[in-house]
Amino acid sequence: MPPTPGARKSFATSWWGDAWVRALEETSLDAGRLSRGRTYARGGHVGTITVTPGRIAAPVTGSRSRPYRTVIRSRVLTGPQWDGFLDAVCAQPAFIAALLDKDMPHALVDAATASGVRLLPGPGDLEPDCSCPDDGYPCKHAAALCYQTARFLDSDPFVLLLLRGRDEEELLGELARRNARSSARDAREARRAREARSVHEARGVHDPEAGQDRPGEAAAGEGAASGVPAREVPAREVLATSVRPPLPAPLEPPSAAGEPPPLPELPGAPDPSDLAFLAAHAAQRAHTALTADRADHADRADHAGLAPLPPRHDAIRLAATHPELTGRGTLSARFARLARESGQTAPGLARAAAAWRQGSEGVAVLESAWDPPAGNFDRARGALAAAGLPRMSIHRNRLTDPTGTFQIRFGRDSRWYPYRSEASRGAEGEEWWPEGPSAGDPVAALTALLAG
Repeated sequence: MPPTPGARKSFATSWWGDAWVRALEETSLDAGRLSRGRTYARGGHVGTITVTPGRIAAPVTGSRSRPYRTVIRSRVLTGPQWDGFLDAVCAQPAFIAALLDKDMPHALVDAATASGVRLLPGPGDLEPDCSCPDDGYPCKHAAALCYQTARFLDSDPFVLLLLRGRDEEELLGELARRNARSSARDAREARRAREARSVHEARGVHDPEAGQDRPGEAAAGEGAASGVPAREVPAREVLATSVRPPLPAPLEPPSAAGEPPPLPELPGAPDPSDLAFLAAHAAQRAHTALTADRADHADRADHAGLAPLPPRHDAIRLAATHPELTGRGTLSARFARLARESGQTAPGLARAAAAWRQGSEGVAVLESAWDPPAGNFDRARGALAAAGLPRMSIHRNRLTDPTGTFQIRFGRDSRWYPYRSEASRGAEGEEWWPEGPSAGDPVAALTALLAG
């Protein structure tokens, strides 16, 4: 959220956002800390907020440059409580429409409360925790996170439902299933009633019960008479089927592009061999997309080149993964053209390709330094010392050994990326080169780096 310095209006504009703020303020033991928390929230001190079931977390910057790790915890609903809430929503189609419109009516919350489900937090329901030394309840960092969260709740009540244990897609899917079952049940009851009336009319027998609608059948009968169903069923639900025709077996991946067609000699026209090279590579990636396991498709998409990438990063991916551009291929004229056309130097592209091979955050770790929050990064030097490894100096997210030869860098994915100084290989300058895969443990990363 952008900072709003100098503003004095309420953090929440919705009634459920106000209820969230009240739960915080009625729990607080110190109004002064709340005031400083509001100032921090308006001043942009709260970083990226992550919401998961039962937990809201964000880095919050205080008086020091490195942010504190701040968490707000809340109880999640049990299975029976979710059943009660979903039943209350399905009982009124207007409730579903309101949620889809990012609104949470008072009547919905009242209906959920009547079924034994309390959606909105009350005093004492929010449990703050922060890595700062302040023992206030809550401290100003946790208060800032609470106030900033109220702004998210205003725009999307599903954030509150996610905190209570279920995300938007899961809830809407379950509501659709329950609505479809309810509609099918109503249709069956209406059909049975019509069939019973038809049988009695054919026999000339008057059945008092057949002439009267049972509970729930009146609306269905009226709907049938007017040609409008009592409850609407989405067409996609009716037509949905899990039966799919089998796919044909994929073709074998091409080994080469073959001879490219001749191109006219035009100034600035692409080299035909480069076009053939890229066409063959595109076909190989298409084959990978067709044959990849759906379970790991998303995880591999970026590094397999299946996800859209900006031209510069796509050039890095190509240099890192294509066998004709790795190893001695980095000395080829094609590698130099790829570097030049993507706005890079050949050595810079080779270094970025080595960083790409380290992992999903490799290029970001190569190109930018950052200040990690307190936690795993602070404990790294102690772990290295306990393992008998050299004492490392700190600069932002980087730890460097006393000789200036080896370095491990902490990524935003909480992994450690090993680097070696080019000066140790006799190269001019002090450029650092990515060396080997990343590791989740700093001791493992540095030990592998020192072992070569």
